[in-house]
Amino acid sequence: MASVNPFNLSDSEEEAERRPNETVDTERSPSDGAPGPPPGNPFSPPADAEPPTLLLSSNRTSPSGEGISFSAAATSAMAGSGETRVSVDVIAAQLLRDQYILTALEFHTELLEAGRELPRLRDYFSNPGNFERQSGTPPAKDQVLGPGGPLNRAGSISTLDSLDFARYSDDGNRESDERVAVLEFELRKAKETIQALRANLTQAAESEVPSQERKNFKSSPEIQEPIRPLEKRALNFLVNEYLLKNEYKLSSITFSDENDDQDFELWDDVGLNIPKPPDLLQLYRNCGTPLPSPRSTADVSVGKPDLSQQQQTEVVQELEYQISLLNNEKQSLAEQIKKLQSEIQTLKRTVSSPPPATLDLDNGQYIDIRGVSEPETDPDPPSTQITSQSHNKLKSRPPVQFDKPNRKLSPAFQQALLSFCRMCSDSRLGAEVSRIADSEESVMLMLGRCLPHIVPNVLLAKREELIPLILCTACLHPEPKERDQLLHILFNLIKRPDDEQRQMILTGCVAFARHVGPTRVEAELLPQCWEQINHKYPERRLLVAESCGALAPYLPKEIRSSLVLSMLQQMLTEDKADMVREAVVKSLGIIMGYIDDPDKYSQGFELMLLSLGDPSERVVSAVHQVFIPAFAAWTTELGTLHTALIPSLLARIEKLLMQGEHGLDEHKLHVFLSALQSLIPPLFAVVLQNAPFTSRAKLHGDIPRRFPKPASPLQDVAAIIGSREMLSALLLLYDHQLEHEGTTGWDSLLWVVNQLLPQLIEIVGRINVTSSTCVHEFSRFFWRFCRTFGKIFTNTKVKPQFQEILRLSEENVDASAGNGILTKATVPIYATGVLTCYNQEEDRKLLVGFLEDVMTTLSLSHAPLDSLKASFVELGANPVYHELLLTVLWYGVVHTSALVRCTAARMFELLVKGVNETLVAQRVVPALITLSSDPEISVRISTIPAFGTIMETVTQKELLERVKMQLASFLEDPQYQDQHSLHMEIIRTFGRVGPNAEPRFRDEFVLPHLHKLALANNSQAVESKRIDIATQLFEAYSALSCCFISEEVMVNHFLPGLRCLRTDMEQLSPEHEVILSSMIKECEIKVENRGMADAQGSMSIASSLVGEDAKTKFLSKMGQLTTSGAMLANVFQRKK
Repeated sequence: MASVNPFNLSDSEEEAERRPNETVDTERSPSDGAPGPPPGNPFSPPADAEPPTLLLSSNRTSPSGEGISFSAAATSAMAGSGETRVSVDVIAAQLLRDQYILTALEFHTELLEAGRELPRLRDYFSNPGNFERQSGTPPAKDQVLGPGGPLNRAGSISTLDSLDFARYSDDGNRESDERVAVLEFELRKAKETIQALRANLTQAAESEVPSQERKNFKSSPEIQEPIRPLEKRALNFLVNEYLLKNEYKLSSITFSDENDDQDFELWDDVGLNIPKPPDLLQLYRNCGTPLPSPRSTADVSVGKPDLSQQQQTEVVQELEYQISLLNNEKQSLAEQIKKLQSEIQTLKRTVSSPPPATLDLDNGQYIDIRGVSEPETDPDPPSTQITSQSHNKLKSRPPVQFDKPNRKLSPAFQQALLSFCRMCSDSRLGAEVSRIADSEESVMLMLGRCLPHIVPNVLLAKREELIPLILCTACLHPEPKERDQLLHILFNLIKRPDDEQRQMILTGCVAFARHVGPTRVEAELLPQCWEQINHKYPERRLLVAESCGALAPYLPKEIRSSLVLSMLQQMLTEDKADMVREAVVKSLGIIMGYIDDPDKYSQGFELMLLSLGDPSERVVSAVHQVFIPAFAAWTTELGTLHTALIPSLLARIEKLLMQGEHGLDEHKLHVFLSALQSLIPPLFAVVLQNAPFTSRAKLHGDIPRRFPKPASPLQDVAAIIGSREMLSALLLLYDHQLEHEGTTGWDSLLWVVNQLLPQLIEIVGRINVTSSTCVHEFSRFFWRFCRTFGKIFTNTKVKPQFQEILRLSEENVDASAGNGILTKATVPIYATGVLTCYNQEEDRKLLVGFLEDVMTTLSLSHAPLDSLKASFVELGANPVYHELLLTVLWYGVVHTSALVRCTAARMFELLVKGVNETLVAQRVVPALITLSSDPEISVRISTIPAFGTIMETVTQKELLERVKMQLASFLEDPQYQDQHSLHMEIIRTFGRVGPNAEPRFRDEFVLPHLHKLALANNSQAVESKRIDIATQLFEAYSALSCCFISEEVMVNHFLPGLRCLRTDMEQLSPEHEVILSSMIKECEIKVENRGMADAQGSMSIASSLVGEDAKTKFLSKMGQLTTSGAMLANVFQRKK
């Protein structure tokens, strides 16, 4: 027989199975367990064959150290059987079975080089579990596949191929801390293996229901079989799936939290080889039809034959046995870890200090009541040191001693005996409960671990109760990551914190900052603010904005003027919520109170202008209350308040006036002027602090009430100076200095007098006097300015400059140069802003005299009366000045000049609307009656607008009758028949007051007289007068056409008047004639529609009295009513 080389091997066991004389190893692979010896000798060569020359080294020894030569073993093994070809897999299995690991590795390497990789060897050497057995622990009897002790181990290995054996010495000694790391890794792997084995037992254990119990449940249907763990997990999965599909997301989240031991994203987590049933909806719909059993479904889906009961029992027993082996190994490893930890601590204490009398196995951090504790890593030293006294006290505390029984139980038996105590130490909470803190540091560590689990389970309304606990732990915890997590919890504690909750959080942040210092505030608190700067909830962004201000005093100055300032600037420009921007402005004000970088002045100024231009009133109010006072205080320290800040605002106002010749931007003017007004208190404080007498000030009593009410405490001059007593002393010296010693050497006050005041007066002269808003703003500014700087300053410095500009002497009445300024806004601003600051008798006399002089001067010079009207409007808004203004007007009523009397008559029109009816009856009407009988016709005509305004605003019947009689005398007295200007004024007045006047007055007096005037105008011979009257009549009729006019008046006066007016317009203005024709046609249609049907009742009357649009609205409303026509008629009856 030819010689056969036994190493001419097949590539797989399948080829060996086809050979009749070969026996294939059908045992488990090395990774599954140790195979038993195969029957027969697979290594027997032919009898006449030469001993083969093996590829493997003949002098390799086995890991067991027996020194058996593989060559000899192979030769002897092949000597006893007939001709056989041995497979490569059989040889690999034999090498692994006999623990020839290195030989198998070399064999595996040579096969790889030959391009013939063997799956058995590849799987074995790529599985790290085959190389993770402690060298000092011999393998169990049935687990001989793992490597033995002599094999050196490597930390954090993944495969045997990655080992570098040259790194370690042959004896395998390692440093103690590396051994601890290896043991920790092995313990973790053991736990994972236990978990996997438990999962493998799921289906088998679920199927093991005692037959007797099944019989009981079948015989008694009313007794419900208890739910099995597998059934519970499957139902939990289906319920969670149903909640998600039907948009119950919050319920799903809660349900998942309550079943945190289950992964609801993977059905395989329910159990092994468990088919997924239909969803709950499908189960409900098919509840009446039988479903295929899980067993049959599992068999079909997995494709495995059904196991018999006996086979299942064997599988369960084998798996349980493996679990017990792993548990024993786990306990052994834990004991070794504990031992190594204690050795490490002993070495550390030996190096740092003399060894204590007793060894604390838990590093003095915890008293552990568990039998086996998991290793604790050494925490970083805390930033806040525990006092030496308490530290020594803890170290000197004697260890707790327990009585030990006089027994000789082995530690393993004692541990197994104690395992029957029902203590829960495997869960997170069980681990925390079993360890009692033994020092301040350990308390912080425990709180750091527990708080993240406590917070989500506390009611939202009560979570602020956790703030002290979170802050204390964050302050004292040694781990930076834990501190960061706790502060993150603090800022996310409440979803949308209200004002009180935000105040609590801010108080805690300030306390934290005071405790830890600026470095940790920058490193730990600011990042939390930065993370939430764009949060979707405005309450959270509001918390960030408020935090920046509250933490400003505790931040490094570089961060304060750079990062925090940039954060707030970004929020001011980008945030859409008013309340957030308001908080940003307040925080910016606080930052301005602590900033000390002069280069940031320009940025602060731009922020002030930006925030002043905010569309929200509450933001602008915060600017005046907080930001501007703080910014002004900083500029005062820099010395730039009166040299840079105020001049910059004045320059912007002047530029605005230059650009606004065709239309002034009143909003921007208000922005700049309001900022100037808020700077008055700090400017006065600068004047006081830089006065020559400041060093002589002695504390005095209370302050006289001379200052206007401040917009905020920061605008209180006493707060700016430092105290009310110091301010009182300075004010006494200030008034004395102004009255007796002058301003020599007083640079700050000289700047106010010689530069600020002239520039302001020049700006005031350029304002449009007809703009009531601008006049009011500047009046308020000068009022606050004069009230702040005092009466002596106003009388000696402010008034002389205005009086020099205005020049009200009689000899300048006819001089054209002296009248220009009287028509500007200077007059009303001086009258209402300067002369009204102080309300004593001499001040009132001065105001009355000024207004009388202005009225006289403007009247005699035929100048426009706009400035005088603006003064009356501004002063008339305050009832305090009504008597004063009536006094001024009575001066005009009795003046010798008809021009002055005309002006007085016209001023009454402005005053009537704000004066109460008693004053109108007692003071206004008598004065007008007097003027209406004036010898000069122009004076009588001037009273007509005032009479019309009285008809529009007054409700007293007697008063209205007196006015009506006076107007009737103007219209019916023959002496006024040819008074064209009188007729023009009456028509203009009727058109203005008619729509708002009392309906009876309009129907019985206004419309009939307009008809007469229109009829008379048809026969007017002078064309210019005719066109003037016609134009005024057209305006009056257009205004009155929108009124509710009765049918009788419509037919008898309104339509005839329109026809007369159309006759004039046909000749004088065809374009107006077209409009009039349309109006007449519409009115005629309304009147005709009235008589079309009685069924419509008062509906037709309504349609004849209103326009088409009003008619449509009226009908839509009336259609909703179910009342009769007779009842609807009452709707339109006027109250008599």
